[in-house]
Amino acid sequence: MKRHTRRQVLQAGAALAGSATLGFPSISYGQSDKIKIGHLTPLTGFLGALGAYAQLGIRMAAEEINQSGGVMGRQIDLMSEDSVNPATAATKAQRMLEQDGAVVLMGEINSASALTIMQVAARNKKLYMQIGARSDALRGKNCNRYTFHVDIPNTVMVNAVGAALLRDNMVKGKKFFTLTADYIFGHDLLGAAKRFFSANDGNLIGDELIATDVTDFSPYLLKIRQAKPDIVCSNLAGNQVTTLIKQYAEFGLPYPIVGFNLNTADAWAAGEGNLAGTWPTVWYHTLDVPASKTFVANFIKKHGKPPENHAWIEYISLKIMAQAMNATKSTDTEALIAYLEKETEFDILKARKGHFRSWDHQLMQEAYPFTIKAKGEAKDKWDLLALGAAVPGPNEKLEVLAPTREQNPCTL
Repeated sequence: MKRHTRRQVLQAGAALAGSATLGFPSISYGQSDKIKIGHLTPLTGFLGALGAYAQLGIRMAAEEINQSGGVMGRQIDLMSEDSVNPATAATKAQRMLEQDGAVVLMGEINSASALTIMQVAARNKKLYMQIGARSDALRGKNCNRYTFHVDIPNTVMVNAVGAALLRDNMVKGKKFFTLTADYIFGHDLLGAAKRFFSANDGNLIGDELIATDVTDFSPYLLKIRQAKPDIVCSNLAGNQVTTLIKQYAEFGLPYPIVGFNLNTADAWAAGEGNLAGTWPTVWYHTLDVPASKTFVANFIKKHGKPPENHAWIEYISLKIMAQAMNATKSTDTEALIAYLEKETEFDILKARKGHFRSWDHQLMQEAYPFTIKAKGEAKDKWDLLALGAAVPGPNEKLEVLAPTREQNPCTL
């Protein structure tokens, strides 16, 4: 048996240490046991207020998961950053996968940024849970097998509000004037709105494309006054909805305003007495479901305010991801895709559980139309909205309002 002197052992150790600097892999026991998740959401710009809630929601979910033992006994390391714009979002997503060790990507609200992250995920063959962007095109012609979509798409929002408008005889024979966000989300939403008007004898007499940095809506409101529509419809996003609502109220136009897109942070920012009409939402903090009430109470205790819908959706998305990893005992992309494609049901803090469709990776779930409480009825500044009944109804399939295979060009 050959014996090694202490000097030889030390020399061998030094050689090994030197080899690590030359490109050989080093072992870091303190870091490898954590599950790294890359999270991107807009924290600046016209969607910044929504992204702030999104970050609060996903961080709260990560804390709860870690406090309860983590995923497969491992802690989650959530890397959450401002996506800024589509180009920056793609660069950060690539860095998170390539350099930071993220096993999955999550997040986003801006549809244009979500599309670039989807492309990064597909190139790297890594799972991306696209949480808050609503463009139909993302889960349609631009879909890919590595991306799963959590928020309701534009078509569902239009159909949710449309059902309420049809009920109130506000579509057939009516003249509509729309204001539309001038980027992929708005163009997509306008397309869904046009299909709804055409199918139900509504008459679109005017549409204006609005750049995302517009803050003065007076030129467009003057055009509306000249057009004399029966109903004005907002296809805007983020804080532009709030700005429009406030200026619309100041102009005192007599035409009722409705919308096919609204997030509750923007509704709250509009203030009592400014918002009116019928709008869609994917979730609201007054929902009468025990699990939802528990989430709301814990969020208020932690942050001193109720969660906005992007806080809720990011929270349940990370819980879904944790369930998938625990069930498969893996962070492997193919294993996770297979589990989600089985149409596994998830508790999403609503009356009915949700599941992802296997062929377009869209989460099937309830949505809600809402109207605005009369002035003086709100208990506080967050109590402005009156939820309508969930759609689809309890005896209908969750797919009722979503695009069908024939309508959706997605091929995974």
